[in-house]
Amino acid sequence: MAARVLVAGVGNLFLGDDGFGPEVVRRLAQTTLPPGVRAVDYGIRGMHLAYDLLDGYDALILVDAVPAEEPPGTVTVLEVSEVGRGDFDPHGMNPVAVLSSVERLGGTLPPTYVVGCAAASVDEGIGLSETVDAAVPVAIDTIQALLNRVVA
Repeated sequence: MAARVLVAGVGNLFLGDDGFGPEVVRRLAQTTLPPGVRAVDYGIRGMHLAYDLLDGYDALILVDAVPAEEPPGTVTVLEVSEVGRGDFDPHGMNPVAVLSSVERLGGTLPPTYVVGCAAASVDEGIGLSETVDAAVPVAIDTIQALLNRVVA
């Protein structure tokens, strides 16, 4: 049986580079995904993601813009080993709070990875900066490599 993997794009399309996750998932969905892999744009619908995780996935790949500790456009992968507790806003998307809420809802968080991209700007406005837009194919390649490892 194929592993069930959820690739979740998170972020706010109205805040520039914060729309990175949804854009990556939109483009990823246009490729051929392995059986059992579901790619979904959650935007800022944290409660929707938390409830979907109750369906019992074998792995979760979150795709999101991250604070610019590296140069803008840098794609990084983090493995989430433990999630702290956060205040959960059902109308917002604080990934730590969403992930910690899964246990409170009676579920178990699967092995989780974050494919993040250092944002250039999260000011109001629709559309990614050129630097972050150029990182979208890199993120897709990174996700596909992760899927090959997780699904195998």
